[in-house]
Amino acid sequence: MRWAWWCLLLGGLLRVASASPQAVILSVTGPIDLGLAPYSQRVLREAAQRGATTVIVHLNTPGGRVDAAIAMRDALLASPLRTVAFVDREAYSAGALIALAAHELYMRGGAVIGAATPVDPQGQKAGEKYVSAIRKLFRATAEYRGRPPEIAEAMVDEDVAIAGLVDKGKLLTLTTQEALRWGVADGQFETLAALLAHLGLSPESVQAVPLNWAEHLVRFLSRPLVASLLLSLGLLALLAEVYTPGFGLAGSLGLASLALFFGSHYLVGLAGWEEALLLGAGVLLLALELLVLPGFGLAGLLGLGALGAGVFLSLLGRYPAPADLWRAGFVVLAALATVGLGAAAMLVLLPGTPLWSRLRLKASLAPAAEAPAAAPPVRVGQVGVTLTPLRPAGSGDFDGKRLDILSEGPYIPAATPVVVVRVEGNRFVVRPAAPPAAGPSHPQGDL
Repeated sequence: MRWAWWCLLLGGLLRVASASPQAVILSVTGPIDLGLAPYSQRVLREAAQRGATTVIVHLNTPGGRVDAAIAMRDALLASPLRTVAFVDREAYSAGALIALAAHELYMRGGAVIGAATPVDPQGQKAGEKYVSAIRKLFRATAEYRGRPPEIAEAMVDEDVAIAGLVDKGKLLTLTTQEALRWGVADGQFETLAALLAHLGLSPESVQAVPLNWAEHLVRFLSRPLVASLLLSLGLLALLAEVYTPGFGLAGSLGLASLALFFGSHYLVGLAGWEEALLLGAGVLLLALELLVLPGFGLAGLLGLGALGAGVFLSLLGRYPAPADLWRAGFVVLAALATVGLGAAAMLVLLPGTPLWSRLRLKASLAPAAEAPAAAPPVRVGQVGVTLTPLRPAGSGDFDGKRLDILSEGPYIPAATPVVVVRVEGNRFVVRPAAPPAAGPSHPQGDL
């Protein structure tokens, strides 16, 4: 019985601890980047899995990337849960699209929403084609949620005029009171707690879902400056690996940097298999040019082109704005400039440093020491005998060694004593040996 009571108590505690919240809070604060898209999708998915009925989107943002806002808008429209947007202070540009995508929209007193026209890095209005696409996207979102579509269009394009609200040539931004008057907002609340009470939710039944460490890391790595540094470091490290023997620290660092660059962009939806294939093709072509083919030719140019195209495309989203094109170009140019300067520094400065001396293979194969010349089998002045006639070449015997010899002059018959007069490499030049001197003679005659 005691064990049964303990099991019941433990089960009750586990049920309390694992009780599903009625609502979750999705926080959209600060600039909207692509790292927020997978975060919002995760919150909506987990809320549905845990049995929550409501998702509250807490907005306080100056806007940001349009492609990120579109991904979040699509997730809100596709969610079966009740979605509630609460504009705490401001929901400009991309934030306005996210707010319009919720079932219900509430604002705090003094808040603003609107000013959603796409611009280039110089602050000028984007081209008509792009503005038209975003304007209709806002209109479709407002129509789907039962809000005035003309007002949504006027937030994007200053050419849209609404009598009594905004003149042609003026971009629309609504205050809280204007949003209430024109049917964009459903109510005004000064605190999130007041909104929860209006929705019939107790604070204990609501759970805030923050970004996890992986989403924070991905948002950090996908920032343009960090992405440029990762790309530059990766290419420089691989370049250093080419000049060092084997595969070591430089190559590992280069591959890790490129993996972080493309991995983070893949997770936020920027890079796909197409960009990965372009990167792999570029690396293979450059390796072929450096390690197999002499000089620098077609393979190297194609490799650089494929690598640059993969990097550039991995910095764009599904709906790249002019600012995104400029941002991608900046990252690529900054990486190329950094790689060029780094390569020049490596070639000029590093060879003399102790660290580079340990990494760089400087030793060269010394020419093999010449073996001492072997002593000739015969010496000048040595006497032998011919074994064959010399016409002028033949063979002879010198102290039991048969050698090929050459006559210095005329024919020498076999079995003739000869003397070595010259040794020229493997040629032994001989001449007939002088006959032995005659003994003393005695006078002949009669005594």
